[in-house]
Amino acid sequence: MEYKVNIWGYTRMYCMVFVFAFPLFFSTILMAEKIGSVSTKFKILGANDKIVIEAFDDPEISGATCYLSRAKTGGVSGTVGIAEDTSDASIACRQIGPILLPKNVKNGKADGREVFKKSTSLLFKSLQVVRFYDPKRNVLIYLTYSDRVIEGSPKNSISTIPIMPWR
Repeated sequence: MEYKVNIWGYTRMYCMVFVFAFPLFFSTILMAEKIGSVSTKFKILGANDKIVIEAFDDPEISGATCYLSRAKTGGVSGTVGIAEDTSDASIACRQIGPILLPKNVKNGKADGREVFKKSTSLLFKSLQVVRFYDPKRNVLIYLTYSDRVIEGSPKNSISTIPIMPWR
């Protein structure tokens, strides 16, 4: 007696689950609140190139919010989601409430920890924000930069939050 297994049915099923579940899973992790955008280049087909402004709260430190401006490529490839955005970004972080630093931040064990990440191409490029703490000056430092699997970009921007008493 021979048993025939239809692997193509299973392969298609797993591909469909991956294609639909993967973006849903990561969209909750990578979301930032969109504040606004401005068009920088007109495209006849598809969306215009833009500068997008987004806000995100530091997931470990309440009272710290960062505003990130970044380039977003338009056109047909940008609309479909296969365009690669440029590495241009700027960041400004502010204290918006009382800040109590966790022990792992105070002792430097959380230095360089990723607090935000956004994919800027289909597979290999991302824009990241990492946090450092300067105990001598009692300041949080946020660094934004772009990286790829093979090579990153030297373009970067920093912002600081001097930790002050909140009234």
